[in-house]
Amino acid sequence: MKLVFPIAEIEDSAREAGRLLFARETLFLKGVVAMDGMPPADRREVCFAGRSNVGKSTLINALTGRKALARASNTPGRTQEINFFTCGDDDYLVDLPGYGFAKAPVKTVEKWQQLMKSYLSGRATLRRVFLLIDGRHGAKDVDDEIMTLLDKSAVTFQAVLTKADKPATSDLDAAIERTRVMLARHPAAYPEIVITSSERSLGIDTLRGIIANLA
Repeated sequence: MKLVFPIAEIEDSAREAGRLLFARETLFLKGVVAMDGMPPADRREVCFAGRSNVGKSTLINALTGRKALARASNTPGRTQEINFFTCGDDDYLVDLPGYGFAKAPVKTVEKWQQLMKSYLSGRATLRRVFLLIDGRHGAKDVDDEIMTLLDKSAVTFQAVLTKADKPATSDLDAAIERTRVMLARHPAAYPEIVITSSERSLGIDTLRGIIANLA
């Protein structure tokens, strides 16, 4: 029986396309705090979403080979705006505010969440959302909520497990299975999971190749 939501694998040609894509210069463009501040929707874009402190900024740094391109912090909720990065002349990488627990006032968190929802439901050039899930725990109820939003917005999303080097193998397997069960309830979910560790460069070339194929 075919495994539901298998671990993503790519061809060598896609791996090379990913290397070439991210060999281009990647620059921070702007941070957006309201929809009227969005850059023109004139190029392809992918975005990274996930719970606060799941490792979005760290993953973007690993993908681009830049240690401090995206601001990473151990403090949940540091990313307080939608951050746009240009990748060459044709693509945007987008870092969304973390959802769920954040060390910020309730009204501020609500503002971030509303901005994120408006972006996800109204950006025509968005090719895919990469939904980051902590590999130590697997998908949680708060991830289910954002998956439901993506279903309603008809935005394809792909689960990316982060920090896969941290848990024991049995715990990682359990987190993957927990994530598979949740993904199966969501029609917008892309049917492969990417396993990554930014610290050990695990799965980074795979994710680069997936993004290159979208571009």
